[in-house]
Amino acid sequence: MNLEIENKAQIQEQLCTVYFDGACPLCSKEIAAYKQWRGAERIAWIDASTCPESELGSELKRDAALARLHVRNAGGELEQGAAAFIELWKNFPAIAWLTACLSQPVTIKVLDVLYRLFLKIRPLWRKPSVTKNKVNPTAPSIPTRGN
Repeated sequence: MNLEIENKAQIQEQLCTVYFDGACPLCSKEIAAYKQWRGAERIAWIDASTCPESELGSELKRDAALARLHVRNAGGELEQGAAAFIELWKNFPAIAWLTACLSQPVTIKVLDVLYRLFLKIRPLWRKPSVTKNKVNPTAPSIPTRGN
């Protein structure tokens, strides 16, 4: 089997693609936990803080991917926020049964409000990015806060 056919088969086997902020320690811990669950092996995990821009796809920009969770389903549709979590959870047999209840429009709206509240405090946990001193490269790096 040639490499191109193998790659297409792997893509077809993937249930979804998750775009997360790997520079957020809390987010990274959550994703690490998900990766241990049955079903995770068929999910593509993309750290939006370090991946090449091309891995995000044409309709997802890095700042948006870092601002909140995004999930692209097997059909190529991009979900964000609470709807993205529900799309992700559908792929885990242990909790997939919950998603039928959570997928109701009213429930998604409530969960999205809660998620937006969380997003307001999430920057407190995000690792600062480091910028090299361009004037004097031998000077110590300058820490900056990301979003």
